[in-house]
Amino acid sequence: MFADFKLSCVLFDLDGTLIDTAPDLFACLNKSLVQHGYDPATIDEIKPSISHGAVVLVDKLLQQSANTETKALIVETMMDIYLNNIAEHSVFFEGMAETLEVIEAQGLKWGVVTNKRERYTNPLMSALNLTERAACIISGDTTGNPKPHVEPMLAACKIAHVNPEECFYIGDASHDIEAGKNAQMKTLVALYGYIKDDDRPETWGADALIASPLELTALINSLL
Repeated sequence: MFADFKLSCVLFDLDGTLIDTAPDLFACLNKSLVQHGYDPATIDEIKPSISHGAVVLVDKLLQQSANTETKALIVETMMDIYLNNIAEHSVFFEGMAETLEVIEAQGLKWGVVTNKRERYTNPLMSALNLTERAACIISGDTTGNPKPHVEPMLAACKIAHVNPEECFYIGDASHDIEAGKNAQMKTLVALYGYIKDDDRPETWGADALIASPLELTALINSLL
């Protein structure tokens, strides 16, 4: 599978792959729901939809109990609150800090390609002291098209000065794997991320399924 593969860069999806952002998004969503007269959600209700963005998250949560206009107001309020509380509870997934240290110690590059908008990505990366460490940070509105389009993937490689064929891309949603494959990258599914109950990641066509950051570290070490 990885025979003769030269690894130069590891690219990460952000929410649900590099960083566990669910606690902050959960807190901000519930503040918005209560503000608009709805009952708070549970973490299990929202976690599977986080990787698909706030609009999808609120739509799936409320379904027929709110109209489109109300859902849009809830999303707007949620994201305003989130912008001012972007890293209160967000942390690395267990073992991910060590993964980044191994990548850097081996002289490899790493970066982020997310569909999160720049106005949220950049403050989050800064708050976690990751901006200067990352070789590239590409958000959903950095280029003309978000994932699964190939454009953000190629933009990341251009900024990081790496070839797509020498990259891992790891994410927790099918559009992550599709995007990486479109760019001819090796793709990895973050099974520890925000996988929905009805997802079948084994059918997404990824090169490997990764159960934990520790497993990702072992894979990287095996290639060096």
